[in-house]
Amino acid sequence: MSFPLLTATAALPAIGAIATAAVPAARRTAAKWLALFFSLGTLVLAAVVFLRFEPGGDRYQLTESRAWIADFGVRYELGVDGIGVALLGLTALLIPFVIVAGWHDADPLETKSSRWRPTQGFFALVLMVEAMVILSFVATDVFLFYILFEAMLIPMYFLIGGFGDRAHAGTDENAATQRSYAAVKFLLYNLAGGLIMLAAVIGLYVVAGSFSLSEIAEARANGSLEMATSTERWLFLGFFFAFAVKAPLWPLHTWLPNAMGEATAPVAVLITAIVDKVGTFAMLRFCLGLFPEASKWATPVVITLALISIVYGALLAVGQRDIKRLIAYASISHFGFIILGIFAMTSQGQSGATLYMVNHGISTAALLLVAGFLITRRGSRLIADYGGVQKVAPVLAGTFLIGGLATLSLPGLAPFVSEFLVLVGTFSAYPVAGVIATSGIVLAALYVLVLYQRTMTGPVRESVRSMPDLRARELAVALPLIAVLIFLGVFPKPLTEVVNPAVEHTMSDVQKKDPQPEVEAAK
Repeated sequence: MSFPLLTATAALPAIGAIATAAVPAARRTAAKWLALFFSLGTLVLAAVVFLRFEPGGDRYQLTESRAWIADFGVRYELGVDGIGVALLGLTALLIPFVIVAGWHDADPLETKSSRWRPTQGFFALVLMVEAMVILSFVATDVFLFYILFEAMLIPMYFLIGGFGDRAHAGTDENAATQRSYAAVKFLLYNLAGGLIMLAAVIGLYVVAGSFSLSEIAEARANGSLEMATSTERWLFLGFFFAFAVKAPLWPLHTWLPNAMGEATAPVAVLITAIVDKVGTFAMLRFCLGLFPEASKWATPVVITLALISIVYGALLAVGQRDIKRLIAYASISHFGFIILGIFAMTSQGQSGATLYMVNHGISTAALLLVAGFLITRRGSRLIADYGGVQKVAPVLAGTFLIGGLATLSLPGLAPFVSEFLVLVGTFSAYPVAGVIATSGIVLAALYVLVLYQRTMTGPVRESVRSMPDLRARELAVALPLIAVLIFLGVFPKPLTEVVNPAVEHTMSDVQKKDPQPEVEAAK
């Protein structure tokens, strides 16, 4: 029996979460180092998974299958494809930076209420989220995926509601109310999506007689599984609704700005750079894989919603006064690009969408975490409270600028490649949609450059005159992320090699081929 590498990769942060939570309350620093140790160990195992994955091999590799709830046909089945291995790597890469960036975010606060922030609990919850997200990227049993899809809401709820932005330290009661509202809204939206998905999961079992992706695919291939058109469409809608809430897709997006605005910057990274990717990943694996005809039927509507997300999110980002809410609306726009690439049903679009998931995660983490360092220094999230920061903290301003330029997909940085592929894939199948989506690029340049201009340039405000530059711990967070953005911007081959074969399988599921050029090249 081969070593269960996928289980070990997910189990290590779960064990780390238990160990971190068990550290005595007085030894907060030891808990932090323990959490970092387990996150780095998970990164090592994720690197082993990446190296052992063979791009030209079977669709699902490093597979594991064990009986779980035999009476209901539920199995503990794991397997990783090229898309899953890329997102597993993203998750394992970002968690150590989340932990280091949030090193002091859960320390006790000296406030009027003397509210205690349980340090061990914060880092244990982060590791538990990592374990569940990793398992969701490798689960090939639909019921197992559903359990993980819902269970990850619990630690995220406590991270959002229990640990607020330190910019609110002086208004503790009001901040607690806002955090509670954001956490409850996050939970209710995602639970509503999950309940609808549960009905669809049960319906799928009634129709297919199995929760296993491989068994359902085999039954489709040999003709033993016949699904009525109306049934397939209803099941697709049940799954898609839950994934659209998680993604988040307009008009189901409204929980995200609240959650990101009230959470600490590292928790905001967990939300938009890691957890939300489960929604777009699931669209590729489950919506297109299980319901190919319904996916093609829904494509015009989904593309329309994606375009609205792109333009709407960018327009609202332009008008924001709050730094973190601006980044939240920018992420809504970027998720619109990802969903557009998925449902363009072209290999370039889907490869670009997968790369976009990875590159958006890295670029948003870089921008959000540096923004968090900035907000912690000044004690305010409002753009108007800054000015001239580049003169007193040039390294902070420089890393903030690079993170912003990556967010607007500047050529030479990683997101450019993915956005370019999404637009190429969309133009080839839906030219009008491609033209509309391009407007999102123009608006992204506007909100990023205006944000930088208002916060970093101009006269030095008195409130930022004594602002310190990035310290060693903060540089250890910002510089590696920027290095990865540059590396993948000029050399995306390590990702494209593993992603492209998986995209070919997805294209085969929906029986789509890339449109042929209408004009033949000159001979």
